[in-house]
Formats: sequence, C-alpha cells, structure tokens
Amino acid sequence: MTEKKMTFEEALEKLEKSSENLKRENITLEEALKNFEEGIAYYKQCSEILNSAKQKIETYSK
Repeated sequence: MTEKKMTFEEALEKLEKSSENLKRENITLEEALKNFEEGIAYYKQCSEILNSAKQKIETYSK
C-alpha cells in the first residue's frame, strides 16, 4: 500500500479485490496471507474513514 491517502471508494475496491483473490481455488498459502493482510489494512482504512464521517455528522447534527 502506498503512503497516499486513498478515498473510501478506492480502499473499498481494493478490499473487495483482496477478498475475491482469497476465494480463488488455486491460491497459494503465501498469496492468501498477503491478500489477507492487505484486506485487513484496507478494512481498517475504510473503517477510519467511516468513523471520521460519523463524527463529523454527529458534530454538525448538534
């Protein structure tokens, strides 16, 4: 993953791709672990973006 901050949509797309790769029948253990680790990183990024948006909405709603 690069240092550039991804948008939610970009991170979600990469998370979906990692998930799809894990479902392949001919995936090696090394590839599976790599895709799993990348997927976790993209999940965390999506989660952080959503939490930030939630906080902003709560702030503006008060």
